[in-house]
Amino acid sequence: MNEIQVLKDQRAQQILEKETLQCELAPYEEALENYDVMQSLEDKVRHELSRKKIDLRYVKFEIEALNRKIHRRETLANHQSLMSGYIEAITTWKGDEEELNQKRSSINTRLEQVRQQAHEDMAKARQAETEVATAYAQAVAWGDEEGEKKANDDAQKAAKHLTSAAEHHRRQQLIITALEQEIVTIDQHISEAKQTRADIENQASYLANTVLEEKWNEAAKALIEVGGKLWAARRLIDRDPIALTNLNIPEQGENHGRWSWSDLSDLSHQHSFEDVLAM
Repeated sequence: MNEIQVLKDQRAQQILEKETLQCELAPYEEALENYDVMQSLEDKVRHELSRKKIDLRYVKFEIEALNRKIHRRETLANHQSLMSGYIEAITTWKGDEEELNQKRSSINTRLEQVRQQAHEDMAKARQAETEVATAYAQAVAWGDEEGEKKANDDAQKAAKHLTSAAEHHRRQQLIITALEQEIVTIDQHISEAKQTRADIENQASYLANTVLEEKWNEAAKALIEVGGKLWAARRLIDRDPIALTNLNIPEQGENHGRWSWSDLSDLSHQHSFEDVLAM
């Protein structure tokens, strides 16, 4: 039976104990609400209720600890497929983000073009009307009837053109508003893509941390194993292993222990002469 299954069996046993304690609590809680019972059994009931609540809290704590251990071991067991999934998802969201940025750039370019065109069209229409008005005024000033008539005709044409330009400008403003709104929507999608990618990167980082913690512990155990043999070899040749007494390697992950020279010393006594020679 593997370690994960052993932990799951322990968790199932703790959950059963929790459910049993919860059932046992019910009559004591009911007794506390019964005045007649309380008069004669208050101290006993309160004591039993308090004790069982403490037991229940302890069991819940044990279940949470087992859940963390199971999750860690399942994560380590499946870390390659999990990391592959994270990397694929990160790549996908990066691609989506780049595509959205390209769309935003394209729409923004078009928006600037429409804005510029709208401004130029209205400026030209107003300039034309201004020039016609100036020509009309000059014709009147010089008594040029033909010029006045032509300027008047041109003024009417300019007025129509300005009206047409104003309507075109109104339609362009609608397009500008629509393009601006589309940019706002794309920015929201970009923000969501960035946040989703960041969340996945965070999960991947936690997974990497867990796996590297385990690799650290494995490497430390391998070093301790070699150190134990080295300590034994030093003893065989009557050399003091003083250089190894400064060893202090912290354990990573769910435990908070450490390996020190005492572990080397203990292991050294487990190695025979043949073990040392085998290196």
